[in-house]
This record gives sequence, structure tokens and C-alpha cells, in this order.
Amino acid sequence: MLSTRLVAILLTGLLLSACQTMTPEERRAADEAKCRDYGFRARTESFANCLMKLELDRRAERRSFRDSAAMDPWYPWGPPLVIERRVIIRD
Repeated sequence: MLSTRLVAILLTGLLLSACQTMTPEERRAADEAKCRDYGFRARTESFANCLMKLELDRRAERRSFRDSAAMDPWYPWGPPLVIERRVIIRD
């Protein structure tokens, strides 16, 4: 019984450690390495454009995921709420 709990605790810790995200510094270093791999030289305008495009792609991916998840009926908050205010004009 004790060994089963110990294994469960260890597996939970292992799964949680796999969910670790990159720090901003690690992400920047990875982006710089990717742009260097593409052949851009550091401290040039094309290198800066490469970094900018990588960041813009990352943001677009996040927006796309967020928007597609929001349209899912099983998403906790449901689809976006649209409030319509009708104005009735009488002659």
C-alpha cells in the first residue's frame, strides 16, 4: 500500500516537471539560435526581423489557440458573449 502511494507521488512529480515552460531568457536564446541557424548574423536588421517574425508567429499561434478553444462548447467560459442593444424608433 505504501509503495503504491510512493509510486503515485513520484509519477505525479514526474508529470508536473514535464510541464515546465521556458523562461523569457531561454526563449530569446532559442530564437537567436534559430535565426543564426537560418543564416542571419547577429546585430543586423535582418536578424532583428527574424526575431520579430518568430515572436509575431508565437503570438498569432496563442491567439489562434485561444480563439479556437473559446468557440468550443465544452470550454469553461463558452463562446464569446455578444450583447446586442436594439434601438426602436417610432414615428
